[in-house]
Amino acid sequence: MATPFLYYPLGNSRHLDPLFEAIGDAQFVLLGEASHGTHEYYTWRTAITKRLIEEKNFRFIGAEGDWPDCYKINRFIKGYENSGTTIRDVLMGFRRWPTWMWANWEIAALAEWLQGYNQLKTEKNKIGFYGLDVYSLWESLNTIVDYLEQHDGVAIEAARKAFRCFERYYENLQEYARATVLVSDNCRDEVVNMLRRLREKSELFENDAEAEFNMEQNALVAVNAEKYYRAMIRGGANSWNVRDQHMVETLDRLTKRHDNAKSVVWEHNTHVGDARYTDMKRDGMFNVGQLVRENYGRNNTFIVGFGSYSGSVIAGRSWNAPMQIMNVPEARKNSWETKLHKISPEDKLILSSDLEEDPETQKWIDHRAIGVVYHPEFEAYGNYVPSLIPERYDAFIFIDRTTALHPLHLRPDLKETPGLYPWNF
Repeated sequence: MATPFLYYPLGNSRHLDPLFEAIGDAQFVLLGEASHGTHEYYTWRTAITKRLIEEKNFRFIGAEGDWPDCYKINRFIKGYENSGTTIRDVLMGFRRWPTWMWANWEIAALAEWLQGYNQLKTEKNKIGFYGLDVYSLWESLNTIVDYLEQHDGVAIEAARKAFRCFERYYENLQEYARATVLVSDNCRDEVVNMLRRLREKSELFENDAEAEFNMEQNALVAVNAEKYYRAMIRGGANSWNVRDQHMVETLDRLTKRHDNAKSVVWEHNTHVGDARYTDMKRDGMFNVGQLVRENYGRNNTFIVGFGSYSGSVIAGRSWNAPMQIMNVPEARKNSWETKLHKISPEDKLILSSDLEEDPETQKWIDHRAIGVVYHPEFEAYGNYVPSLIPERYDAFIFIDRTTALHPLHLRPDLKETPGLYPWNF
């Protein structure tokens, strides 16, 4: 089937040259994914990220992951004291579901490359890896209390008070959220006070170059996570907006800390693809891609979406369900994925600037989105986001048939890395 727009076949990282020319001097490159469990999305994002670091001086990665867990990766790749012997040991410490999102061999390969790259850099110029997400209220509180107990200072009392406030809910944040509907008393004041006291006690932080920032960020997570869980139980768009606003606030803080450096963001398409060009806008939702474009300028922000026609994926059938490999059926008729498959069943790169002559891409098109909870048998009824593709993204990477991610926790007795590790391009 002929196509009126140009596309670039993809085979290895050198085929990304047109993408890097289009990125130009953009400060923020946002790399999406159409699922949280697809091998090729991770490996192509890795290939792009490596070149951004080596060729365009990008300084850190912000990921759709919990701050405390991702900070362990950051410490490992920078060689901080007591940061772990192997990346496998570090990643096996990821316990919050869905563990496979970051505890996988694909991330292990990237982290080992980053560790080697950083060994040749000064402390200031080492590449960082940080979690932008807001879920980790308990983990962040535990990190703060554990750290402050080793120091003399009144900040520990504020942290303990916040911890005790949540303790009655036994780490069940949904139960806390329900309680805030019934009674006005909640833990918001405690976590806000803790953040204030931590900022006052910055002289306590000394065990690594980023210890002060780490503790302050954990406190910010606690503040915004408390807000998120309260909003979640009330329904509507507000909880989504609280979460994405937190991710952008964290990205802003990291950008300032790194002297306004360039950064890569790894998140799902639904977070990085500008919400104004999807049906999310109708529901009153905004997202990271929209906010970064608004805050820093569209010319300074480059968004890459990802998608596939069929294949396999790691997901669960419900929240906290066991992870499993699932088949991804052929994409829905008239979807963006089916259009690209019909053009040719090969992997390809599309630049939005090349879509101007195709009137079909200037219309709203169904575009597949798979979450951590997935039911392939219901594909005909959901999993698609109506999108104006050339506006939602600046570029799109299409993998015709994908394969499932390689989680560390799927087989606990796994001793050897998968045969393709580290998947160099």
